[in-house]
Formats: sequence, C-alpha cells, structure tokens
Amino acid sequence: MKLIALIATAAAGACVAALAAGCGTQPAVKPTTPQLLRGVVLAEPAVSPVPYATADLRFGLSLLDDWCGQDPEANVVFSPASLASGLGMAYLGARGATAQAIATALELPPVGAGQRVAGLHSRAQSLRGLDGPGVTVAESDQVWADPRLLPLRGYLNAVATGYGAGLGLAPLLTNHAKAAAQINAAVAAATDGHIAQVLTPGQLGNAIFVLTDAVYLKARWASPFQPSEISSGAFITAAGQHVTARYLRGDGFASATAAGWTAVALPYQGARLAMTALLPPASGTACPAPTAATLATLELSLARQPAATAIALPEVNLRSGQVMNNLLDRLGMGVAFTPEADFTALSPTAGYLGTVVHEATLRVDAAGTVASAATGVAVLPGAAPVLRTVAFTRPYLLLISSIKTGEPLFLAWVADPDLP
Repeated sequence: MKLIALIATAAAGACVAALAAGCGTQPAVKPTTPQLLRGVVLAEPAVSPVPYATADLRFGLSLLDDWCGQDPEANVVFSPASLASGLGMAYLGARGATAQAIATALELPPVGAGQRVAGLHSRAQSLRGLDGPGVTVAESDQVWADPRLLPLRGYLNAVATGYGAGLGLAPLLTNHAKAAAQINAAVAAATDGHIAQVLTPGQLGNAIFVLTDAVYLKARWASPFQPSEISSGAFITAAGQHVTARYLRGDGFASATAAGWTAVALPYQGARLAMTALLPPASGTACPAPTAATLATLELSLARQPAATAIALPEVNLRSGQVMNNLLDRLGMGVAFTPEADFTALSPTAGYLGTVVHEATLRVDAAGTVASAATGVAVLPGAAPVLRTVAFTRPYLLLISSIKTGEPLFLAWVADPDLP
C-alpha cells in the first residue's frame, strides 16, 4: 500500500453511543483536525482507462438524449465525466442490487469486483494527465461528512484510490446553511468561480453525506481564430426562429461524415485534447444524438483526414443546471433513490440518495474554450440519526488515561464546577 495521508482513529470508547453501528470491525475514522483528509491509496494493477472513457461517453449520450428530449428548443450543457465521478463515488459505497443499478446507468464495463477500483483509478489518472501548455484540466472529488458521523475507513480508501477523493468536514447534521456554504465554496474554488453554487441548504435536507465532483477546463485552440475572421451571420434555432450569431471562421480543419453526421475536429494546444463539432442530418428528430458507434467511426475517420476544411462556428456561452433524479431513474438507477437502496459500504447509517444535482458552463470563443461543471450527490440516512446528548448537570468523574495501556494520568471527581 502507498500511504498518501494517514487518518487517525479514535479509541472505541470515544464513539458516541448513537453512532456505535459505525464503530465495529471496520470503524468509522475520526479526524484529528477539521481539514481535508484522505484515505489510503491502495496499489492497483495498471489497466486501460479506455473502457471507462467509453462508458462515460455512452452514459453521456443516453443522458443527452433524454435531457434534450424534455425540451429540444433549450440549450443543454453538462459533463458526463463529472456526473460519472460523483455517481461513481456513490457506487463505491453501494452493495448488491443498488451497486448493479448504478453500474448499469453509468454503463460501467463488466469486470471483476476486485478490478473496479483499478479501472476507476486509471480513469482518474488519465483525466488528470490532460494538462499541458495552453490547456488546464482540473478535477476535484470530495466526500463531505459531519464530524460526528463519518464514513467507513474502507470506503475512504476506495474513493481515495479510485478518485483521489478526500474527506471534508461540514456541519450537515446541525447547520445546513453553513454546510452548503462550505461545499459551495470548495466547488467555486475548484471551478475558478464559474460555479458558485451546486447545492442549496434546502437540497441538503436530511443528508448525512454529500459527494461532490468539480471539473474545470481552460484550453486554447492550437490555431486561434483571428478577430478579422469573426463576423455575424444567420442561425436558425431549434424553434425555427432566425437569429444572428457571431461566427468564428477559419480553415485548416479535418472533417468527416458518417450516418448523415458531419464532424469537424478543432484541436487545442498540446494535441492532448480536441473539440469535435457535430452537425446532425438535415432531416431527423428534433433532438438528435449520434450513437457511440457513429462517434467512434467519425473519430477514426477524422484522424485520417487532411486538414483541408473551412469552418463557421458560432461563439457560445452556455449554462445549464438540473436536478438529475428523474433522468437517472429512467437510466435504471431508480432503486438508489428509494429506502430499498443499500449504501452500507459507505456507512452503516447511509440510506439512499436524496438529490443529485449538476451545474455546467461552456464558453467557446476565438481564443479557445472555458468550461466548468459540478455534481453534488446527497446521501440520506436509512433512519434519521439520533445524536445522543449527555448533560453533566450533576457531580461526575473525569479520567485522563493512556489509550494504549489504560494508565491513569489524572482522575477527578467534579462535585461543584464553581469551586477550585
């Protein structure tokens, strides 16, 4: 095992009686300071991230088809990678039919149980390896818990290994407003201020854990568009209205066609990342979406084509926000939102998912692209946790002793706290 950060464990006797279920053979961890803490990153075999990237694409296309179908005349922008990460952390806390339902919705590749974390680790590493000159890609995953009700150590090890996620402390059980402010501040910092709020205090509800993912992208075109080549032109909206758009115009791009779709590749600096602009068939559904197979064909063809195409691409500045519960239900994740869910790999007190929210932005202009996304997953208790309060309102004992040996360093009887 490779130790990234050590999380101190409190003595068993320090567990609050009402939380004793989390202090069994795999005890909940007790942080020593209210800081971001991490589990142990386990040594995992090297596996290819490609099956997981393909799964994220298939998941994203399915989600786009359903989301866009609700209102074909509205813009939609989201991050399949962010949603897959936020829900993937929930998956690592799930068992049985609940885990299978999330895996089905995310279209995770069929692998043995012992290989799943290795695949997710490889996926996370590949995402974080996209940085380079002219390109910034930052992803941040985090588990949020109240200091008095913490996840299992095994779960924190799994999310640290699979997602590089740490544990953040927020008063989820006592102060929803403060907890939401802390979570939103972390998301805002991770997205360079582009997403200031992913969860409201009301959306936290009775949440006992929150899982968040944030993605930030800032990338410059390999060949920036010249200001002199930007001009206005007509655009026909999905509603059939004629509007005026500002077009980025240039040449020297590769293009390809397949199944009625036309694709143009717009590479960013560093040749590690590219945007593919896709024009659907002229006649088709109101909200078309290519299949993963069509996209694979187009991408393969684009890599072989000469850079001999001119383009006219509108500048855009998009923003979307959505509560994802219904969409994810229709993708097969319904059980995760019911009391029948099983998230006991996260904590014995974890019940089911309350709210999954997603926010995203995308700006495309002459210089390049700036995009951000954040996902918040609220986990509700199976039964509302009861915090036992012991009030020392009559004489009591105090014992200060060694945790390891029990050696009593100090012992006191407090008969009257006002007396010396």
